[in-house]
Amino acid sequence: MKLTKTLFLGSAAGLMAASGAFAADLPVKAKAVEYVKICSLYGAGFYYIPDTDTCIKLGGYLRADANLNTNSDFNPNQGGVAGARNRLMNYYTFRAREDLNIDTRTATEYGVVRTFFDGVFTWTTGNYTPTGSATGGTQYSGTLGLNAAGTGLVGSNGSGSVNGTDGNTSAGALGVYYAFIQFAGFTMGKAVSQFDAPWTNYPGNITDNLVGGSGTVTGVTQFTYTADFGQGITASFSAEDATQYYQAGNLNMTGATAAGMIGGSYGTNAIGGSRSPNLVGQVRVDQAWGLFQASVAAHDNHVGYYGANETTGHPDDKWGWAVQLALSIKNIPTGAGDTINIQAVYTDGATRYNFQNLSGSSYALYGNSGVAGAYGSIGFANAPDTVFVTGSSQETVKTWGFRGAYTHNWDAAWNTAIYGAYAQAQFGTLAKTTLCGAGGAGGVFGGLAGVTSCNPDFAIGQLGLVTRWTPVKNLTFSADLSWTHLDQKYSGTVGVTPNVVTAKPAATYELKDQDSIAMILRAQRNW
Repeated sequence: MKLTKTLFLGSAAGLMAASGAFAADLPVKAKAVEYVKICSLYGAGFYYIPDTDTCIKLGGYLRADANLNTNSDFNPNQGGVAGARNRLMNYYTFRAREDLNIDTRTATEYGVVRTFFDGVFTWTTGNYTPTGSATGGTQYSGTLGLNAAGTGLVGSNGSGSVNGTDGNTSAGALGVYYAFIQFAGFTMGKAVSQFDAPWTNYPGNITDNLVGGSGTVTGVTQFTYTADFGQGITASFSAEDATQYYQAGNLNMTGATAAGMIGGSYGTNAIGGSRSPNLVGQVRVDQAWGLFQASVAAHDNHVGYYGANETTGHPDDKWGWAVQLALSIKNIPTGAGDTINIQAVYTDGATRYNFQNLSGSSYALYGNSGVAGAYGSIGFANAPDTVFVTGSSQETVKTWGFRGAYTHNWDAAWNTAIYGAYAQAQFGTLAKTTLCGAGGAGGVFGGLAGVTSCNPDFAIGQLGLVTRWTPVKNLTFSADLSWTHLDQKYSGTVGVTPNVVTAKPAATYELKDQDSIAMILRAQRNW
């Protein structure tokens, strides 16, 4: 027993001694491992990608919109089902969107190499359009795939088709806004057009649809060189893809009909294949007081054929052009951070630099009428890049316009902006003679019974007011109320059969200016 006790105590003492020796070899506290290292070279939010000299910054936002009195998130009611303004139009359109952007930068012996990507995932309320059936059938038309900023379509069943008529879909939309590389003064990929003012479509508003200037808010594919002369002075030359955002239309008016015209179509669109990118030049002065920018662009109007095949011939190409001036004045006497942004543009055969792609340039709105015997009223208009008839040359459409806003900061949490825009489209002799005849009393439309004056020229006027509240950093609530006025130049009455998507009957309609009001209520969290 005594021997057993002695052996047990000796073993315990040995183990304690060994444990002490091991403990003496270990550090008292493990040293922290720096897995993410801050990169301070390019501003806040950048971090080094582990084991590289490349810095990365992640950002984005989550947004929820409630759009009132419109079938769109960015346009008032201006055509189709929305323009019919009857039981088929939406009283509201909801949208939810998540934006993700990835910014990487690497210092090299030739300067910084930058890549930037911005993509969005979006769900938007769809709408129902009539099928023209005798039993009043409708079919669902919604966002079932990539929007105009991406490519391809994906239906809710993943097959690439749009499902049935009940609207029970589970898919949203994926949009690729920006994806570009910058190196040694070059920008290559999808980025904001060099023609655009820095605020693109938003001099002070949150609506996307302002006329009066260009605005590629989802980017345009380009190859650009920018020279930096110092003191905030830069100049850029760019070759930009015309196909996605800059084709307002090349219309063969030989196919024009009265029914098509009241739907905002003045003929058959005959745009040909891509032959030349838009050529853009820009000079900018960016100072503490604000900014001044002058932009010019050239646009090639390339048409397919007069008829169904190449033996019918074609008109020669016609180059259009645009020029724009933009001015921003910061920190004006009305308050710290207050800003005035204004721009003006003139185009000749390059309509999308004024009636930009999110505003569109085709209108067909219905309303009420006080004229005896008229079922209702209608206002319509269209502004393509060029028009022609079979056998003729292309004739350009000329436009001019402006837009601007004044933003006032009430305090750190509240600000309000008042904004407006105006654009006018003017047609040439060929268009007016074909559509309206000599003196506006003939042609496709001017010779119809009841039409007292016919002129395809028109103007769009817009006014709006937006107020924003930011109760905490990076969380903003906005309310934007906008009014759009179509000033068309037709008068009298016309008996026509409207397109079935409007559900309007064959009847007599008064030719009349139209107005549209819409509101966006938005909550947005940036990160």
